Amino acid sequence: MGNAELHSIHVHPVKAFRGQEPREALVEPWGLAGDRRWVLIDDGGKVVTQRQQPRLALAAAELLPGGGVRLSASGREPVTVPVPAPMGTTTLNIFGTKVEAVLADDTAHDWCSDYLGADVRLLHMDDPATRRPIDDPPHALPGETVSLADGYPLLLTTLASLDALNSLIAQGDHADEGPLPMNRFRPNVVVAGTAAWAEDDWSRIAIGAVNFRVAKMCGRCVVTTTDQGTAQRGKEPLRTLGRHRRFGDRLVFGQNLVPESVGTVRIGDAVTVLE
Repeated sequence: MGNAELHSIHVHPVKAFRGQEPREALVEPWGLAGDRRWVLIDDGGKVVTQRQQPRLALAAAELLPGGGVRLSASGREPVTVPVPAPMGTTTLNIFGTKVEAVLADDTAHDWCSDYLGADVRLLHMDDPATRRPIDDPPHALPGETVSLADGYPLLLTTLASLDALNSLIAQGDHADEGPLPMNRFRPNVVVAGTAAWAEDDWSRIAIGAVNFRVAKMCGRCVVTTTDQGTAQRGKEPLRTLGRHRRFGDRLVFGQNLVPESVGTVRIGDAVTVLE
């Protein structure tokens, strides 16, 4: 594969909010430390993401020491949300799976509800080691868990594949929407120095000293059509993925990873294909 390396790291403390780009991150069994441990739900208990509320792209979540978050958005006073005390859990519905999490304080609910103009509540996953098994046989092994990410602990993308996708978009009916930035795909780790679509063939990789199983390709949804700087939606990349990257009923970009070990990954770490 040549000199592939870790190009960037992305942690999203609150699912669907804008995240952070640290230079290093601790890999835990269920994902990067602090990634997607918080989530919004509606009044029926269903998870709220950019699928329903594209304006979430314009709200930022900063991870604080101890696991709390600071929420901010243009024109609004930021709010600091501490990790809630363990006083019972609330059931949330994440894509049909029931998961227990702990409600944040009323200040957080009010801030998020006012921002979206909808009744939402903010919850924290208190114990990712036990709360949510990866529910996707045969791609998950017994005992593997995940935070509040869509399905797997980490999402990997590559710069070469984004370049290839943007070249295809430039040839299509909506060329004016490209080139797209990587933040459309909301990855955790971005790899440089590969061939385009090389990740299709990976089964196991190492990033620095941390090993990962490449579980399955990542099927993409309407969130990828949402400009993360304006919250406006277009047709791309789904139109082009549908023509060139359709695998079964899924439009694919990126790979889902499950950690096989824990440790710290850093920008510039070598990325090695093990299998």
